[in-house]
Amino acid sequence: QVQLVESGGGLVQSGGSLRLSCVASGFALDDYVIGWVRQAPGKEREGVSCLRGRDDMTYYRDSVKGRFTLSRADAKNTVYLQMNSLKPEDTAVYTCVAHDSCSELMSGVYHRIPPTWGLGTQVTVSS
Repeated sequence: QVQLVESGGGLVQSGGSLRLSCVASGFALDDYVIGWVRQAPGKEREGVSCLRGRDDMTYYRDSVKGRFTLSRADAKNTVYLQMNSLKPEDTAVYTCVAHDSCSELMSGVYHRIPPTWGLGTQVTVSS
């Protein structure tokens, strides 16, 4: 059973921080990539960050660089998205995703094969 379980969303003021967690099971992270996408009401889904399991290389969309950090826990089956200096435009449903390509994960569009999705967690940043 392949499963992703997210937690850590919530409501914060602009400039605040949140840490999202994603616990993966049923597959070896070293053979895949894992990261986060987000979608705000009325907007397209967009990739936020991605970690390549075989070497922990990370990628970020430009709008979150320097503010968000994606990392793997020592247990290797859990990843965290540390989000600092949050802005109202970061408000969205954040979903953990496991896939086979960081490039495609970051695009937010998946043409070849579907990724594995978590259920999503709401992040709301007030002004």
